[in-house]
Amino acid sequence: MASENPNIVLVVCPHCDTLNRLPRAKLEAGGKCGQCGKLLFEGRPLPLDAARFERHLEKSDLPLLVDFWAPWCGPCKMMAPEFEKAARRLEPRFRLVKVNVDDAPAPASRYAIRSIPTLTLLHRGREIARTAGAMAAGDLEQWVARQQAA
Repeated sequence: MASENPNIVLVVCPHCDTLNRLPRAKLEAGGKCGQCGKLLFEGRPLPLDAARFERHLEKSDLPLLVDFWAPWCGPCKMMAPEFEKAARRLEPRFRLVKVNVDDAPAPASRYAIRSIPTLTLLHRGREIARTAGAMAAGDLEQWVARQQAA
């Protein structure tokens, strides 16, 4: 589901999962959820289970940058603070999310995740790009910028 109006961006609330309509011109300023009143963007990755992942993937106009990870994975632990830094810089143009492959195997299976960490850029359910392995925040931001330019 995408907004019919090019001047409106559909954003799923990171707190209550309500779908919000935000003027594209005001996207950089953020916004608050019309349902719960909390900020739509907090500059940090959003942990999602399988159901919430599907809601954000299918309903939001924002591309999702997904970190498929597991708590026992050493490189995943090393990358976590870098992913946090990237979230502060990439939101609100992207929603950065974390999916624990042990707790939410369905999304990992759907996108054929074979190694972790794997970063996948998704938009409206379609995979745009992916890369595997830990990377620094700056490298991650450059990778995203290259995908946008392609």
